[in-house]
Amino acid sequence: MRFLHAIGHALEVSGSMTWQILWALILGFLLASIVAAVVRRASVVRLLGDTRPRTLVLASALGSASSSCSYAAVALARSLFRKGASFVAAMTFEIASTNLVVELGIILAVLIGWQFTAAEFVGGPLMVVFLALFFRLFLRRRLLDVARGQAEKGVAGSMEGHAAMDMSIQQQGSLWRRLSSTSGLTAVSHIFVSEWTAVLRDIVGGLLITGALAAWVPNSFWQAFFFVHHPVASRVWGPLVGPVVSMLSFVCSIGNVPLAAVLWNGGISFGGVVSFLFADLIIIPILLIYRKYYGTRMMLFLLSAFYASMVLAGYVVELIFGGLGIVPATRHAKVGVTNVHWDYTSVLNIVFLVIAAGLTYRFVRTGGVSMLKMMGGEPDDASSHTYHHANSGH
Repeated sequence: MRFLHAIGHALEVSGSMTWQILWALILGFLLASIVAAVVRRASVVRLLGDTRPRTLVLASALGSASSSCSYAAVALARSLFRKGASFVAAMTFEIASTNLVVELGIILAVLIGWQFTAAEFVGGPLMVVFLALFFRLFLRRRLLDVARGQAEKGVAGSMEGHAAMDMSIQQQGSLWRRLSSTSGLTAVSHIFVSEWTAVLRDIVGGLLITGALAAWVPNSFWQAFFFVHHPVASRVWGPLVGPVVSMLSFVCSIGNVPLAAVLWNGGISFGGVVSFLFADLIIIPILLIYRKYYGTRMMLFLLSAFYASMVLAGYVVELIFGGLGIVPATRHAKVGVTNVHWDYTSVLNIVFLVIAAGLTYRFVRTGGVSMLKMMGGEPDDASSHTYHHANSGH
């Protein structure tokens, strides 16, 4: 009975957190889908062919308009690299598409606080700068050539179909006219549902793990682990260990945010939360994908480069926000059981659930199910198809 009670309590925490963030999730994916509908894949490849600062800024901007699914971002970065983008620009695109996306910022603000949203969007560009410097200093042409040869083999990954699809609106006209057109609405619905499909396992996994940790692990453990009673040691330790916790949790993308809330309540430093969130690109399953895409040596190089960059970004963010006096003084992230009652959260959840239902209905009516099946295919099959459903006018 005690075991069943513990399971029930963990599920109750997970369900409560789901209710708290549901409207924000839907809003974030809706905004991201609208942006993705107007960004054409061919333009992305054309703009990312070198390593100039301007190119990396563009890669960051275009990545932030792309998929927030870490697995899809990794597959898409490999696809861009194969089509002519520089490796540094492809990795920058990958970082931005998982760490500088609007849905992540919204969930951070709802669960933990606006300071963490600001830290994410300050730390992301810092990580890109550190990564570019790391690549310039240590990436050798021979290793890059070996990685390119491995990438050209076209080995399939878990999200190749998703990466191969370009679902942007192809017709001409003003932005509003394109989005409000029949094909524009269809494109948004297809991107919206496909993005949910891509990240659903991470969101569910993150919420379940968060519920278990919040229900079963006492704060005293986290406080000891993060050296809460030793402020200097805590600030040094947090960014170093944050990525390690992320790697071992096997959760990435938006699913990391609820777990970040648990760690913040438990006592990890502000910079530690930032480095933890960035580490969705070095969790063990994704490291195995890097090995498959680029070879073992490049996988180890990426692990070192990403880890060093996210740790440094965590330290710098801690210094900047601490110096400005805007690091939260309390630790009251929305983790735990809260009763569902009639308030703004309930109203917003109902409104956005209706919007999501409408988009899903349009998705099904315009050939979306067959598109999802195509996305799940082999890379050569998926990339050989041009996406027509979102522009067919159905």
